[in-house]
Amino acid sequence: MKPVSAWGRLSNDLHEVQVLTDRTHVAPVFAAHQSGLAFGNGRSYGDVCLNPKGNLWQTSGLNKLIAFDEATGRLVCEAGVLLRDIQRLFVPRGWMLPVTPGTQLITVGGAIANDVHGKNHHAVGSFGDHMLGVSLARTTGEVLRLDWANTPDLFSATLGGMGLTGVIVTAELQLRRVGSPWLRTETLPYQGLSEFFELADASEHDWEHTVSWIDCLAGKTARGIFMRANHMTAQEAAAKPSLRQALAAQQRKMQSQPLSMPFVPPISLVNDLSLKPFNMAYYQLQKMKRGFDVAHYEPFSYPLDNLQHWNRIYGPRGFYQYQSVVPREAGQPAVQAMLDAIAASGEGSFLAVLKTFGNREAKGMLSFPQPGVTLALDFPNRGERTLKLFEQLDAIVREAKGRLYMAKDARMSRDLFEAGYPRLSEFTAYRDAGISSAMSRRLMEF
Repeated sequence: MKPVSAWGRLSNDLHEVQVLTDRTHVAPVFAAHQSGLAFGNGRSYGDVCLNPKGNLWQTSGLNKLIAFDEATGRLVCEAGVLLRDIQRLFVPRGWMLPVTPGTQLITVGGAIANDVHGKNHHAVGSFGDHMLGVSLARTTGEVLRLDWANTPDLFSATLGGMGLTGVIVTAELQLRRVGSPWLRTETLPYQGLSEFFELADASEHDWEHTVSWIDCLAGKTARGIFMRANHMTAQEAAAKPSLRQALAAQQRKMQSQPLSMPFVPPISLVNDLSLKPFNMAYYQLQKMKRGFDVAHYEPFSYPLDNLQHWNRIYGPRGFYQYQSVVPREAGQPAVQAMLDAIAASGEGSFLAVLKTFGNREAKGMLSFPQPGVTLALDFPNRGERTLKLFEQLDAIVREAKGRLYMAKDARMSRDLFEAGYPRLSEFTAYRDAGISSAMSRRLMEF
């Protein structure tokens, strides 16, 4: 038994951990330990990846690439491979993952189980939209091959299924062609939610990646920074000789040891004294970058990956992330109501992200993305004070007919979960009875 935490560091409960190392011998592990839960790199924020006092089957040992078709971009790999390792190997060869979230330090299995999304959902959907198939080990001893032609329902349940349909052992992914590792970017400050939505709507047709940081402490002004980007072609990159030196510098940075938060401070460094000055400084700094630029995909897409253990800054009590999505027709009033509630509560976040999802339904039965607008915020854990704010935010999301993201959640109520995920009853028919998590017991009673 050893203590295991999720990324939010809200708990540190004991688990029995078995590291899976051989994809051909997963069933004997199940036979020996009967029930449990797959665990990738532990980057889920809440309790979706935890099974206190129970078994965790850690997939980090399943980290091999199996096959790649250079002509089509089809990749077969084990579930414990990190997205970062796929990106760094294949981007120089002209291929990359179509969808990645705000960190590339997650496993392929975790990306599937949470059907992660990125800054380009309006253009290409979520991770599941690019899945061709998986091998799924069930605790009965079966290993099933899932694909859309032969097992569409179980495949749909597995995408975004939080690891509850079995343990993903291997995956077949469709990569996308890219001409270079560079993005042509534009940074635009905005004032007010109306301007944000105007920028989001105007960007969807011509820009693949769109996202914004929003100052959740600015009240009615709702100021923020809108960022959008497109991939540069090989010809565009070659026309800028300065990018050769920039690429060499970025490669040296990627090979070096990143900065790290070396300890857990006795109190959260995100507090009443630091939040407002940080948000003001960040807004002003980013505002100075207004206009066009060129950026390597790593610092643009995964800025927090440059600081290892950044979750420690929230101190010994950890932090919550609260991410919701609400339908577009309710988007502006719902987001404004949430910002008003946050401002009135005295709570705050400096990792506040606002973006729109495209008008497309996810393939997974319990996938989070839906057409609308999503707001993600980090909050230091201040006990009842923080939970009281979440109840207010829940009421706004519920009224708007939205949902919360299970990969980020640690305290959602069962009724909000059931209201937000209407395909739940369909999903339960495909769960693996030998798999359970802290989240499934909290929200589904199994």
